[in-house]
Formats: sequence, C-alpha cells, structure tokens
Amino acid sequence: MRVPLAIAATALPALALAFLGSSHPAMLTPESAPWWRDLHLIGIVLFPLLALGPWAVVRASRPVGPVGWVLEGVTVVLGFVYAAFYTALDVLAGVGGGHETMRLGPGPWVASLFEIADVVTVPGVYAYLAATVLAAVLALVRAPGAWRLLAAVGALFAVVGAWSFLTSHIYYPYGVATMVMLALGHTLLLLAATRRPAVRRHRASPERPAERPLTTP
Repeated sequence: MRVPLAIAATALPALALAFLGSSHPAMLTPESAPWWRDLHLIGIVLFPLLALGPWAVVRASRPVGPVGWVLEGVTVVLGFVYAAFYTALDVLAGVGGGHETMRLGPGPWVASLFEIADVVTVPGVYAYLAATVLAAVLALVRAPGAWRLLAAVGALFAVVGAWSFLTSHIYYPYGVATMVMLALGHTLLLLAATRRPAVRRHRASPERPAERPLTTP
C-alpha cells in the first residue's frame, strides 16, 4: 500500500467519527432519538474502519519473514474482533435504542438495551487496544534514528486514545478528542515506520581511487 493511501486509510475514519461525534446527543430522549438512530447508522459504516489504523502501521513496520506475517495476522484478527463486537454496540444501543425511543418513548427497556450493549462491546474495545499497542511497539522498533522520537509521540497519542476509547465512545468532548488522538497517533506511527535509514555513500578520493570490479581477460 502506498504511503499517502495508507495515511488516508489511517486518519480519515477517525477524523470522520470525530466530526460525527461533535453532534452526538448527550442523552437519548424522544427529541434526540431520530438523530441518535441515524448517527449510529452512519457509525455502523465508519467504526469498523478504525481497525485500518493499527493494521496499516503493523503492515509497514512488521519484520520480513514468517514472524512478520504472524504479527500482521494477529492484527487482522484483533481488528475483526473489534469491528464485530463494536458494531453490536452501535446496533443495540444506537440504532435499536434510538428507533424504539421514537416508537415507544422512554422506558425501562432503554436501560436494558444499554446494559447488554456495554457487555457486548468489551471484547471489541480491548481487542482494539491490543492492536494499537502492538502497532506502537513495532513502529518504535522499526523507526530509524531520530524518527523513533516521532514514533514515540505517535505511540503516546495512539495508546492513550485507544485506552480512552474503552469508555468514551464518540461523545463530545472526550470521545471527539479520543478520535483525534487516534488519527494523529496512528498517522505519526505510520510516517515513522515507513522511513528508511540513510545510506552513506563513500566518494573516491585522489589518494584512494574507487575499486573496480575484477574482469576476466
């Protein structure tokens, strides 16, 4: 994957969710229910794309050989677990909660939907955190020289953002800040991981001419 495309895949889903979260209702009420439902319908498309961030970083920084393939495979599995279980949260508490509030109004069933949604999402958010930590470690190892400092800054943003994501969703303001941290963190990790060490070239001097390959007569 080319670096500009990888950066777009890494940053744009999180930034789109940050924009969406800026209008996320603080409470589910009959008045906010239509947008609550529609917002989470959009989220069903956007939230799984967050898994592209850790995957792009791991793909750019994994070692060559079987170990690298295993690490990338682990990241893909973690991303799948996150996408599956977090989608369940959007469907239950988001689409279901909003739609039923529109039809039936407030009631005890709202708390029941939120309760099961909170339970179902736990494996997903922890899988995302694990994928982000793996990506941060590999990028720190891969980044050459001074680029490792950029990787360290990216790791801080990405891991803190993934930890905040355990509880923040995209509620304003903390959830919005979480999405911005994930976009910035994974982008910095990707930039650091795709740098290559500088290759020193020795010029021939008059005192020491450049060596020439041996030729057969």
